[in-house]
Amino acid sequence: MTTVPTQLLIGGELRDAQSGATFATFDPAHGAELGSVAQAGAADVDVAVAAAREAFDGAWARTAPAKRSRMLNRLAQLIDEHTDELAELESRNNGKTKWQCVAEIKVAVATLELFAGAAQHLYGRSHVVNPAVVTYTLREPVGVVGAIIPWNYPFMMAAWKVAPALATGNTLVLKPATATPLTAIRLGELALEAGVPAGVLNVVPGPGAEVGEAMAAHPGIDKIAFTGETSTGRRIAETAAKTLKRVSLELGGKSPNIVFADADLDAAVIGSLWAIYYSAGQSCEARSRILVADEAYDAFASAFAEKAKALTIGDPLSDDTKVGSLISRAHAEKVRGFVKMGVEDGGELLAGDGLSLGDGLDADAFVAPTVIGGVSNDARICQEEVFGPVVTLTRFADEKEAIGIANDVRYGLAATVWTGDAARGHRVAQRIRSGAVGINTPFVAFPGVPFGGFKESGYGREQSIEALDLYTETKAILQGTSPKTVNPFGI
Repeated sequence: MTTVPTQLLIGGELRDAQSGATFATFDPAHGAELGSVAQAGAADVDVAVAAAREAFDGAWARTAPAKRSRMLNRLAQLIDEHTDELAELESRNNGKTKWQCVAEIKVAVATLELFAGAAQHLYGRSHVVNPAVVTYTLREPVGVVGAIIPWNYPFMMAAWKVAPALATGNTLVLKPATATPLTAIRLGELALEAGVPAGVLNVVPGPGAEVGEAMAAHPGIDKIAFTGETSTGRRIAETAAKTLKRVSLELGGKSPNIVFADADLDAAVIGSLWAIYYSAGQSCEARSRILVADEAYDAFASAFAEKAKALTIGDPLSDDTKVGSLISRAHAEKVRGFVKMGVEDGGELLAGDGLSLGDGLDADAFVAPTVIGGVSNDARICQEEVFGPVVTLTRFADEKEAIGIANDVRYGLAATVWTGDAARGHRVAQRIRSGAVGINTPFVAFPGVPFGGFKESGYGREQSIEALDLYTETKAILQGTSPKTVNPFGI
């Protein structure tokens, strides 16, 4: 693996934190330190915001959309050329399998290409108010955006924020998660190589309690775009409200996966494995509650548990590994605590009681794909986000009950419905309170498809054209056309 930058990126330059502080970043699967990273503080946020404001007030906001489009396409090309390097770095710093990281890098490329095209299609509208007044609207950039991204999809989530923000002419201060800062800094370097001017994209790794808080409160930041845990999102919204800055939030989930008796059970089993165990279950849209029709429950539970036990757990850099490590020992221990709680609340452990790993791996950072059967939806494990490779199985009697259970959580990010009845699939999808619903497919996120949640899963939509609304202001221009003087007072 090539040497990677571990400094702040502000105003086009790599630099140390003003305090000189650093923090260690790790390879969780092997329990090894990867490097010492400059730790930004509130003073560094001030400098980054000033650099972003200077770039915004300078030429960037007035850069022709076609030129912004070329820069984003060039950045996409550079990322594509560095896929292997970025995927290995992401895998080492995050613990997820490298082949999954490769797929996520490709999504980042596609997202940048999507918004590169959109940059030249920011349309307003015209309207004749009356014969004497013609109006038209402009879509203008919000200004300086503060983007705060999570540790579970570090590079991809950064692209989800960077692409629409730059396409619409904004500048950014990007805060990666403390656990996974490395690929975000590398993204900033590649943006400079792609021709993005200094100060347009600034990267400030550091603790959320200081850096994230400073960004949310900063009067020089016009919008916060946050992806992460719900309680943190609530705190950001409260802090940002004091300066009335725009906020978009993509938060947690406790997503249902509904299996009707008329479904193709083999397809439902395979798809449901992916829906929960991809990224070791550390995914906001993970379908962590499987609801199964009474008459199909036993067959599904048996087949699903056997498949879960067969998933290969091990070195994230191995092509054979299906499930890598969790982000840290501490998080793995928290997940194991939820498993214990689920069993104590009456669940039956159907898979997940064994873990065999190769030499050199930190077993304390791994959790085997776990299945807990016979769980009531009011159990804590069904109501709280576990964020690990743990799924619960709950029975339902009929369609009405399935929908009721599916909606009986405070989240509403994603869902999946498995059924052989097309009408039922669409009917149920329309009644589930979630931002995205897959019918007979585990996939709920693609570039170009709106992604975001209902209820406590947040607000705003990303990864699609709808995201342009999050990063632009609408300005109305009015032009008088009458040859007569406008004289309302009649003087």
